[in-house]
Amino acid sequence: MPKVSRLCIALLLFAAGPACGQSFQNYEGDFPESVQAFYHVPVEMRDGVRLMTDVYLPEEGGRFPTLLVRDMYSNGSTDLRLRYAKFATANGYAFVFQTVRGRYDSDGRWYPYFQEINDGDDTLTWIAGQPWSDGKVGMFGSSYLASVQWLAALNRNPALVAIAPAVSPGNYYRDVAYPGGAFSLLSRARWGIAQAGSRTNMNYPIDWINGISHLPLETLGESLGFNVRHFQDWLAHPTYDAYWRPLNLEARAPEMSVPALNMGGWYDVFLRSTIGSYQTMSREAATGTARQGQRMIIGPWPHGWNQSSTVGDLDFGPDALIGVEDILLEWFDHWLKDGPAPEGKPIRIFVMGENVWREEDQWPLANTVYTDYFLREDGSLSLTASVETVGELQYDYDPADPTPTLGGNIMEPTLRGPHDQRPLDDRRDILRFLSEPFAEETEITGPLSAEIHASSSAVDTDFMVKLVVVKPDGFSFNLVDGVIRARFREGFEQEQLLQPDTVYPYLIDLWATSYLLQPGDRLRLDVTSSNYPRLARNLNTGATFARTTGMEVARQTIHMSEQHPSRLILPVIPR
Repeated sequence: MPKVSRLCIALLLFAAGPACGQSFQNYEGDFPESVQAFYHVPVEMRDGVRLMTDVYLPEEGGRFPTLLVRDMYSNGSTDLRLRYAKFATANGYAFVFQTVRGRYDSDGRWYPYFQEINDGDDTLTWIAGQPWSDGKVGMFGSSYLASVQWLAALNRNPALVAIAPAVSPGNYYRDVAYPGGAFSLLSRARWGIAQAGSRTNMNYPIDWINGISHLPLETLGESLGFNVRHFQDWLAHPTYDAYWRPLNLEARAPEMSVPALNMGGWYDVFLRSTIGSYQTMSREAATGTARQGQRMIIGPWPHGWNQSSTVGDLDFGPDALIGVEDILLEWFDHWLKDGPAPEGKPIRIFVMGENVWREEDQWPLANTVYTDYFLREDGSLSLTASVETVGELQYDYDPADPTPTLGGNIMEPTLRGPHDQRPLDDRRDILRFLSEPFAEETEITGPLSAEIHASSSAVDTDFMVKLVVVKPDGFSFNLVDGVIRARFREGFEQEQLLQPDTVYPYLIDLWATSYLLQPGDRLRLDVTSSNYPRLARNLNTGATFARTTGMEVARQTIHMSEQHPSRLILPVIPR
């Protein structure tokens, strides 16, 4: 165990200046015998708020590059957080662990995201000014611990040399709160109301899957016994407006100049941002060093990344997990210690189905062949477009009986990842379009989308598609899915209600995947209008979001004709 130095008083003289964890579960290192530890150092922010900070030094004396973790889930005393400190100090780095504003023993009022921009900047400045610092800082961590890295990077603090964000959001409207314009109910309620609504990460006896059906949504928190300001603010801003723009970090790439090791999972709730941050920083970061210093790793993981080869109902084999510690050490040794550049190409992806890792030079892949699969009135998914003048199928969407969530890119451990879809076979509010069996191995790697031509009896509704792999024995599992709230069909900055029974084209973003289909496999595209409780129900009335209890049943018509060619766009990789 580290020695707690009486020199903590000296560290205090320098303090006046400005649940989801990294995958370290297998780290078995120890603290060096010479490590110096300083606990609960109050680091003062520009507004006078003091954040409690632990400092670990590899040895007494000397100057060291620093690894920084800023955390909302812990005060630094958990075994996992101590592994971070052991990893850093055992490899010659100072380690700084800070509890963010308003959490545990840190002063101030907790409010997610916005506060981390200046607090991260002030913490970096403080570290760079310490007698034990060589002025170079790297940050790592996942989820919220990744968010704080990007937010701190906005101020271009010269001390921040490199970051390693894992499963991180990058566009907080599109990814965190309103994917496709539909409110991310399950994660925002469970995380935003309870977990992030208390100072100490408490748990409450609430059924977060079956117990959040209360309407109107604006009083959901109150009905559960909470009054959480940020949750109410999220509900009050259903469009992409001035509230969300500061948190669109992809759009703010030109303001940042930090190399980043972007790590994500094919079933992670923030997959779109892992890819988006890599792409925008590679193109638009403020410096050539930052643009050329972007790397990306995507594995077969959900938000609880790199923890198990089994995700949902699939086992991706022994190669599904990676040695995170070695990868981070290579990364930070290069940027903070002038070590060799990381080996290999800038992109490393796991091809599911084949269950192998592969390196790539660019994203999307240069040899991608975008291939249309058309929805047909006979329920087929075909390479041939319909030549009929009329073709349509219908279903009724009842918000009082929504299609239940079963798998996908969500946080909830019991539902996320690939799940057998056969329990939904009896639902009559899902249209299913099935391809012929593939005759040979076919790789799908890259961004996917669907263009659905649809009309509704309602003035507002949702359209959702889910791409499913159907194995020869009938086992079927979800690969990707996507949604568009109809009122946002022209963009997320303004709402436009529908003219009932009018056909509109809807472009639905399915994010991305990498999967190798085997001979005999089929693809199926499921079309429906709800995914509950992952996404808040559209009540079909066109009323102001979150403020109504009224519901209407919507008659949905999917159009498939020469004039309205509904289709799936697949990124096929020749082999």
